[in-house]
Amino acid sequence: MLKTLLHIILLLGSYSVMAQSTITGNVMDNAKQPLSFSNVVLYENNSNTALKAVIVEENGTYTFSNVKNGTYVVEASLFGYKTERSIVLNIDTTKNVTFDFILKEDIPESLDEVLVVAKKPVITQNAEKLVVNLENSEMVNSNVRDIVKKIPGVLVTGNNLSYAGQSNIRILINGKQTNYMDMQTLLREMPADNIAKVELIQQPGAEYDADGAGALINIILKKNVKLGTYGTLKSMIGYVDDFTFRKSASIASFKGKINWQAGASYSRGSWREDLQIIRRVGDDVYDQFSRSPFDPNTLRLNAGLDYYINKKHTAGMSVRHTRTASNRVTDNITNITSNGTLDMLETDNRFERDWELYVINPYYEFDDEVNKLTLDFNYVDYKSTNENNLFQTGQSMVNYDNQRYFQDADYTIYAYQADYKRTVNDNISVHAGLKYSNVDSDSDLQSLVQTNTGEFVDNPNQTNRFLIDEDIMAAYAKVNVKLEDWAFSGGLRWEQSETIGTSQNLNTSLNRTIAKFFPSLSITRNITEELAANVAYSYRIQRPSYSTLNPFVYYYDPFTFEQGNPTLRPALTNSFRFNLTYENQPFFSVSYNKTDDTLFELISQNDATSETSRSVINLAKNENWSFSLFAPLSFVKGLEGYTGVIVNYNRFMSEELTPVLDNKKWNMTWFTSAEYKLPWGIQSEVSGYYTSGGFEGQIEFEWIAGLDIAFSKKFMNDQLKVSVELEEILDRKFNGAINYDNVNANIISDFPRRNVFLQLSYSFGKKYNKKKNRKNSAGDEVDRIKTQQ
Repeated sequence: MLKTLLHIILLLGSYSVMAQSTITGNVMDNAKQPLSFSNVVLYENNSNTALKAVIVEENGTYTFSNVKNGTYVVEASLFGYKTERSIVLNIDTTKNVTFDFILKEDIPESLDEVLVVAKKPVITQNAEKLVVNLENSEMVNSNVRDIVKKIPGVLVTGNNLSYAGQSNIRILINGKQTNYMDMQTLLREMPADNIAKVELIQQPGAEYDADGAGALINIILKKNVKLGTYGTLKSMIGYVDDFTFRKSASIASFKGKINWQAGASYSRGSWREDLQIIRRVGDDVYDQFSRSPFDPNTLRLNAGLDYYINKKHTAGMSVRHTRTASNRVTDNITNITSNGTLDMLETDNRFERDWELYVINPYYEFDDEVNKLTLDFNYVDYKSTNENNLFQTGQSMVNYDNQRYFQDADYTIYAYQADYKRTVNDNISVHAGLKYSNVDSDSDLQSLVQTNTGEFVDNPNQTNRFLIDEDIMAAYAKVNVKLEDWAFSGGLRWEQSETIGTSQNLNTSLNRTIAKFFPSLSITRNITEELAANVAYSYRIQRPSYSTLNPFVYYYDPFTFEQGNPTLRPALTNSFRFNLTYENQPFFSVSYNKTDDTLFELISQNDATSETSRSVINLAKNENWSFSLFAPLSFVKGLEGYTGVIVNYNRFMSEELTPVLDNKKWNMTWFTSAEYKLPWGIQSEVSGYYTSGGFEGQIEFEWIAGLDIAFSKKFMNDQLKVSVELEEILDRKFNGAINYDNVNANIISDFPRRNVFLQLSYSFGKKYNKKKNRKNSAGDEVDRIKTQQ
């Protein structure tokens, strides 16, 4: 596959062009920090005619290719900085020209009039990732869920994410796995006003943890982006399954050598999940319906301090605390039809779940423009307490013993990381790094069953305590090279993990050591000034989440339970991708992923007990092909956004199972997101998708679609922003089926529709750019802690 794609690139690059020069350089501020997304314009000398315009890359570089002989002037500009022009540059085709800009801050007395010189593209694509830039966006952006919907091809269905037919998406913040313990909290409770951009990393390089079989979503937070003191007050109220609200406040200051920031938020969520399973057990029919509303209350506190010792040395620390309490009652009704008679069993599953998270992250950074060294430490302490009561309500002829569960979990994570970058010249850079992490987890499940006398006694078949001690060591090296119209990036990462899992009640222990190299590479060729092509390859590992390793048995209703699997092996994925881009925006792509020992949730049925269970197993193989087309909507006057189509082929197969499992299916997904400015300064946004169906693990589902609409308007010199969002307008449930072995079931899943949100956001203080983003080492290990709502 890779050989074929490389051959295509070489053929595309074989066309000869007239020898022409390039003008390159860097755009920086006084602190020698790159001013990414600045505007750089090329003019003919003594002329106001703009010949070309480009946007500065993330590392602060710009390039004008294929410049003919002549004399030119280059101009660099960015809002909040004084515009600078180069001297007259004499160009001949025998040499290339380099000119660097240092922009000085421009703090005007009045900001009533702002002239935008050029508009940066919202979406860009390179060999490894697709970038959605949001800093100048007028979209609603109330939470992370709204942000993720803007990534082309990513589908948000309820609280589930999928991309290119795969749901194994991992979420990162500033380059590292998120510290949030569940998808619900991350998507709906994390505010989005401090997000600068979102990266869809389709081919992760060696600098990223090797863990993960699918795409990564990297959320880049704004940091040190404004001078002076500034802040934001936000209030949101909405209706989902019940009334929901969020209050938040943030403040930051950047004066002299000190930058500090602090924030707090409190929210009451509202959500509901409805699940109906209709299945056959021999000649009997079991119709199970569960309605599960819940309203988590979340308190979030964060603070950070950066001290700029001098131009080369920076030190700082950030701390974060999150606490969530969630109580809910799941109503379950099971109708059993046997020999023409109907019986009904009603139960309540009462949840009381609290979890608390502390994160401490000190760091040190050295940067002298040529060498950059970052030392990062993370301490994570996560605790959760859960109580479940599964009780029968009403009368039934079906025998059932009430159950009670107490499940406590305690995770402690230490992560140490060092990253080094050396910029050899404008065309060559070298990266290297080391990482060590240690995870200690203690999960304790106490299972009780009620006797005929009403007393709850220990259920020794389920009660268990499971301990995990895991050490992961990693080292990587990567080189980036640019040569005229070619660009190359190659890296190699080595990881060794040692995992010890101990089941105290079963008196068993599992030791596993895995040591592997993970290569990655990409090659890019500029075919014309607008058109470019690239190929990329990466090798990845997906380690099981800590909760799936716990050998616990956990009942959701009288006939449905989940069981962990401590014998799980990591999955290994070879990933290939070919991209065509037009003006650095995605246009066409083909990808192929092959995963061995893929982690697969198997649903099975015991006809003797009439119970169904789900457990993660290692399936022999998963193959995925994906073909995508992408197009901007800017050709329609006044419209900004994109639309596109993805065609997928997914196949899950294993000859080791009895009977043999071989699920395969083609499907098509259409997606779009568009913005339009209405009269009276009202900004509108529409996002939607349609997918023709596919496989969600073992479940083959029918077509689904979604549509969201949002409006926003600014008042009080743009300090007050009012937003209204209508979410999940279409009333289309998830309809699926399982037909494997003795499992013959139809599944209908639903969640709240036509949700309404009203948000007020008030910003105060100065707003002048001063950008400096830094990754932290909050580990991939945190993301493997999976909790249930």
